[in-house]
Amino acid sequence: MKNKKVTALQVAGTYIGTVVGAGFASGQEMLQFFVSFGKSGLLGLAAVSLMFIYFGYIIMDLGLELDASSHLPIVAETGGKVLGRFSDAVITFFLFGALTAMIAGSGALFAQEFHLNPLIGSLFMAVITILTVMSGFDGIIDSISIVVPFLIIAVVGVSIASLLTKHSEPDLTVSLPRPLILRNWLWSAILYASYNTVPSISILAPLGAQAKNRKVIKKGALLGGLGLGIGALAIFSALYVNAAEIRDLEVPMIFVTRRISPVVRILYAVVLLAEIYTTAVGDLYGFTARINSKPEYRLRVILWSTLAAFLASLAGFSNLVKYMYPAVGYCGIITLICLVYHRYRS
Repeated sequence: MKNKKVTALQVAGTYIGTVVGAGFASGQEMLQFFVSFGKSGLLGLAAVSLMFIYFGYIIMDLGLELDASSHLPIVAETGGKVLGRFSDAVITFFLFGALTAMIAGSGALFAQEFHLNPLIGSLFMAVITILTVMSGFDGIIDSISIVVPFLIIAVVGVSIASLLTKHSEPDLTVSLPRPLILRNWLWSAILYASYNTVPSISILAPLGAQAKNRKVIKKGALLGGLGLGIGALAIFSALYVNAAEIRDLEVPMIFVTRRISPVVRILYAVVLLAEIYTTAVGDLYGFTARINSKPEYRLRVILWSTLAAFLASLAGFSNLVKYMYPAVGYCGIITLICLVYHRYRS
């Protein structure tokens, strides 16, 4: 698995690609967690960017120190026997849940944008995710880091175009969907960082081990956190000025691109699908690496795990974002506290 060193740009690209996906690039997460707070949501985005940089670095640094191949050595080292087992259970559960959300997000995109049965989109995502994970960890890094630059360019370009083509003032009185447990922008930012960062340990830990260099890890964490912050800000801006029109949509960013031009809409739909794919790949790899340690059962575990996620995805994409993500975010806070405590104790 660890036969090739990675660069800082590959670290940053893999970090970004692991975090973003159906919820991020579609705008559904930004809409619920930040745009729903109005301009105060910008403070939440700033806080999230700093947390991504900090936690990304300490996770990869621990991965290097422990030569980790999954999230298990990290949570065992930082949480001990009791909290370590709890964190392991949370991460393993959410890896499966996030894989489910990615498959559901692909189905929602196919239904809204291409007017096809959502099962077609979900099945398509399940199949290409299986094929990529079977190629191993190096193949995952390559596939994710290649796609990420296109996402950043796409969301920034769409944001600028949306601001330039929006001739009317945004309706600031519109009530936007928000889970009840998101009480204010700061708590929303903490939960957002939690449920995105904690499952990413399954990829960031072996990524740090493969980097074999703390300078590469530092640069990768910084570039990755900044890239996530810039992408989130771009999506926030595009949704904020179109809040009244996109409040009830499963994939609000596609509506924004539709107002710009049909060509932009199609291009962004392709980029969004690619980002759903990168996150699904990371989730499936992390989940199967944790529950199976025997190479002879690898393919069987990958197939059965993906089938189970495909069936669970029938619950619907926005419902998964609304209820599962914040709930796992609460549990993940314990893991983040353990990481911080271990860092400063050391």
